[in-house]
Amino acid sequence: MIVLGIESTAHTFGIGIVNEKGEILANVIDSFSAEEGGMIIEQVVEHHKKVAEKVLNEALEKAKISFEEVDLIAYSAGPGIDPVLWVGYKKAKEWSEKYDKAREEQSSSVSREHSVPVKLVGVNHCAAHLSIGKKINNLEDPVYLYVSGVNTQVIVFDGGKYRVMGETLDIGLGNMLDKFGRILGLGFPAGPKIEELAKKGKYVELPYMVKGMDVSFSGILTKVGQLYKKGISKEDLCFSLQETCFAMMAEVAERALAHTEKKELLLVGGVGANKRFCEMLEIMCKERGAKFSNVAMNLARDNGAMIAWEGYLRKDSLGDEGIKTFWRVDEV
Repeated sequence: MIVLGIESTAHTFGIGIVNEKGEILANVIDSFSAEEGGMIIEQVVEHHKKVAEKVLNEALEKAKISFEEVDLIAYSAGPGIDPVLWVGYKKAKEWSEKYDKAREEQSSSVSREHSVPVKLVGVNHCAAHLSIGKKINNLEDPVYLYVSGVNTQVIVFDGGKYRVMGETLDIGLGNMLDKFGRILGLGFPAGPKIEELAKKGKYVELPYMVKGMDVSFSGILTKVGQLYKKGISKEDLCFSLQETCFAMMAEVAERALAHTEKKELLLVGGVGANKRFCEMLEIMCKERGAKFSNVAMNLARDNGAMIAWEGYLRKDSLGDEGIKTFWRVDEV
């Protein structure tokens, strides 16, 4: 079975192609970026519309297949930015109808398997991050630490579904980093630039906001903004922000491991590309006798391959789900 996945929840438009074994045949992305002003929704929508056909053709070329060989189209149904989600959904519908018609016209020259309509499967974006991470790391039953732009959650799989043990009470860690980057004039996305500046900084005390299994970042963002206005260097603030926020996440992750008695921790989401974050989590896991795993950058960030694999896993339980802007992973 060949599954094509369309990612369109935020600043990235991606298309991935996988088979039933989870082998990634192609994984092509094109992300919106801006030197200043952050992520402007209207511009992101136009970006995705502009690059969609290019990304599709490049993915098909890399996979060395034609669209007529695709058996299933999976797309991100949510959670995400509503106008941006609609771009991916409309493209999924458009391509499905276009190639279904082409199959009918060419039915005499294609196999019976590929003459049936292409099924659409709307998947949960968060669950896709978890499933691809578990697959490529060959894990059994990890605690998931999902840290991206909007989402910051500690998740476990229990009783046949995902359970959120803890999460941000306000904004996601990735979004907080981008908002701070805007204050510093670093452009979007800001995470990689903050990571580089942090290498030259020293610690300045910041609020440490852990409440049970939950975390909060809005107060920390306010504080670093105030300190920047007082003349504290970018380097010191970037270093302190990383050390504080990553320590907070390490604390709640360790508490989840202790509570569940699980021996695997999997970090997923775009913030997982930060090397210092991974280093801190790996040290914590080593001290607990647990295994730490993360996901390579091409799969840690939003991408179509994870959507395709989640679509394969959910092909018998989900279908055309429309758009679910606020679809939580524990509602899947």
